[in-house]
Amino acid sequence: MKLVDPHGGGDLLPLLFEGEALERERRHAATLPTLRVSQREKGDIIMLGIGGFTPLQGFMTHSDWRGVCDGMKMADGLFWPIPITLSATAAAADAISVGGEIALTDPDDGSILATMRVTEKYAIDKSHECAMVFQTTDPAHPGVKLVMDQGEINLAGPLKVLSTGGFPEKYGELFKTPKQTRELFTVLGWSKVAAFQTRNPMHRSHEYLAKVAIETCDGVLIHSLLGNLKPGDIPAEVRTKAIGTLVDNYFVKNTIVQAGYPLDMRYAGPREALLHAVFRQNYGCSHQIVGRDHAGVGSYYGPFDAHHIFDRLPAGALQTQPMKIDVSFWCYKCGGMASGRTCPHTDADRLQVSGTQLRKSLSEGADVPTEFSRAEVLAVLREYYASLDSE
Repeated sequence: MKLVDPHGGGDLLPLLFEGEALERERRHAATLPTLRVSQREKGDIIMLGIGGFTPLQGFMTHSDWRGVCDGMKMADGLFWPIPITLSATAAAADAISVGGEIALTDPDDGSILATMRVTEKYAIDKSHECAMVFQTTDPAHPGVKLVMDQGEINLAGPLKVLSTGGFPEKYGELFKTPKQTRELFTVLGWSKVAAFQTRNPMHRSHEYLAKVAIETCDGVLIHSLLGNLKPGDIPAEVRTKAIGTLVDNYFVKNTIVQAGYPLDMRYAGPREALLHAVFRQNYGCSHQIVGRDHAGVGSYYGPFDAHHIFDRLPAGALQTQPMKIDVSFWCYKCGGMASGRTCPHTDADRLQVSGTQLRKSLSEGADVPTEFSRAEVLAVLREYYASLDSE
């Protein structure tokens, strides 16, 4: 058995330059006009660089944008669920020539992330993108706000990526490229690999989902988001320490690989679940665990909309398949974790395990039931919240 193919059926297509080619392009980039990108665009550039967005070669054209918004496929027919675009203000776009090159710079420190040959400049209907991708145009939705706040003009073109944006330096071995996870899975002898998406520490419900997957797969990739979150979320370095503690104490050795990826959350619910599956295929995962309200926010999506959207995909759109799991909880009558498919008891017997409730209890210094989270994990999280109180 072998790992799933990269998306599109070819080889991984990392756009990151190395060695002497990197140094030459950096010298060239220093001579180009610059455009500072957003945090979301920075993450997209790095994913393009490391091959996470294989087979994309840069930011999308207008016809790609339209096809992805309206039918989840690019102009050439490739399945893709969310536009990967670069925006600029009208004034900045006026100063950029089609056919010319620009250097894209980091929003944090102004360093050069990539060079881009601009092949097209175009305006979009932002409300249409939001309605199609997020199923809402409500400006209170964080993904909608990002789109509505971006520049008036999109720029399309191929990239030469020159930087990983400081992620390897900040996160060390946690930051893994698709090439690295594929090599690691091969060394472990894995071919059937489930990805578990998280932007939170893992509580008992998350542990249950991962262990259900291990029963039928060779192993699980716990894949943590390392980009920007919403206010109140727990930072990646704390989250991953807590996950590592859980793995060390409650999982069989060599059944879990923990890694991080450099994107911001878009909070696009079902469409983002599909994007996660696309790049998890590039990372070598045959399956993706899809639980309740995957990549959702607030009450914009139904609890199982991210399950149902996979059922509507055309044949062959993705090799990575959803591992759909019902709502999970602690059942006092069952005496353990269970789901709606395995537990016959009533809500009165169940403790719903929620990341939101866990964060609320920890931030308020309240007691957290052992049925909610492992004691070793709670110790890591309480240390973090105590550090906030002392600031």
